[in-house]
Amino acid sequence: MIGNPVANNGKGSKVYSQVFDLLVEGGKVHGFDVIDLTGSSFDDSLAKAREAAPSYDYLVVVGGDGMMMLGANAVRSSGKPLGIVAVGSGNDFARGLKLPVNRVQTAVEGIIGAIVRGSHIDVDMGCVTWPDDGGRDRLYSGMLSCGLDASINDRANHSRLPGGSLRYFVAVLIELTHIKRYGYHVALTRADGTIEERDMMTPLLTVANSRHIGGGIEVSPYSCLDDGLLDVVWMAHMPSLREAVRALRHAYDGRLLAAELFGWERVRDIEITRAQDGDEPPVLMADGEYVGQLPVKVRACKQAVRVLVPPAVADWYRSERSESRLLATVERDGRDPLTGGLVATPRRWRSLFGM
Repeated sequence: MIGNPVANNGKGSKVYSQVFDLLVEGGKVHGFDVIDLTGSSFDDSLAKAREAAPSYDYLVVVGGDGMMMLGANAVRSSGKPLGIVAVGSGNDFARGLKLPVNRVQTAVEGIIGAIVRGSHIDVDMGCVTWPDDGGRDRLYSGMLSCGLDASINDRANHSRLPGGSLRYFVAVLIELTHIKRYGYHVALTRADGTIEERDMMTPLLTVANSRHIGGGIEVSPYSCLDDGLLDVVWMAHMPSLREAVRALRHAYDGRLLAAELFGWERVRDIEITRAQDGDEPPVLMADGEYVGQLPVKVRACKQAVRVLVPPAVADWYRSERSESRLLATVERDGRDPLTGGLVATPRRWRSLFGM
């Protein structure tokens, strides 16, 4: 297992000790040993996990979404199941899978039960590559944030407010007061294989693998964790005060993309470089961690990571992921599932005018 001593505003060390003791007790009952692979940094822990891979059958990470990213990169494509004890500030990946959040004993009991029963699910990851850095790449579980969303994440990371959701919400309010139009050039491959290149001047650009960011904000409500696709979400224009208020109102109810303010496309991969015009984009962030600068190439890695989940969660996941459910959600918001564009429907007009 690997912990993060600075998770949850410095409470991570105490929680890690609790998780370690609970797993050791579970191992005495069910016949497994526990190895501590926590390093001095993200990269050190990742290196230790990769080096020790022949010595373990399961990897458990303790912390937030950044620790999920660490674990995913350690076990990627190996078939070794990953257990998640979600005690960070956002916990968005765990939240999206209906895993316990900030409930340590329940989470550990679920992991031990999943080990004993062999219960798991295979999920997609996003993979970001830096062609100017020797092809360095990194998996991420949630979202690659390239604009306003990265600035919000950065501000939330430096906030002293209690609770991850509150820190993100306040960061959203502050960042919206000095919004910028960042300049991107994108080359994307859509779900149907067609390719398009264009410049985008937009405050927000997100490449999403899962639905949530910032402690439950549902930026990408159509994302599915086993479709082999990523969802690109951006602001189609600078928001008016009314549009910004409406976006905040729908940030947690899955209706964000019903608004004309946002664009959406499903893609197999996307290259993002700096456009000639527009403001300089901020440092990119993925799963709450600083990951680098443009240019990048991002692709979907289908079922790259196996996650330990209780049987009830596995059953829920299999029933929830149906294509018909996804299409119903897309059509509810008045979007064309093929082009991603908004279409005129009576339901959409009623939604726009609050009827």
